Amino acid sequence: MQIKIGARYRSQVCDTEFIVVRALPGDLALTCGGHPVIDLGAEATPGLSLEPGADAGTTIGKRYTDATGKLEVLVTKPGNGTLALDGEPLPLKEAKPLPASD
Repeated sequence: MQIKIGARYRSQVCDTEFIVVRALPGDLALTCGGHPVIDLGAEATPGLSLEPGADAGTTIGKRYTDATGKLEVLVTKPGNGTLALDGEPLPLKEAKPLPASD
């Protein structure tokens, strides 16, 4: 699936919705809850449920990124599924510490 900056996607198995902030080129296997994500307006495949181990959930207003930092998504609606790229869960992006002001 081609992921585009600014595009909105959602999970097929939970309430998670997100916007792509940074995207990697080429076809990506981006999943949520163990199943491929779909465009916001697309119909989900019936009969799907959360996969075991892919149920850590997402948090509204938080950014998730891959290990390289080249893919970044912003969650606009939380859900029970885990966002993953090629089977690897996307960790929560840590805030950068502010410089000390003396």
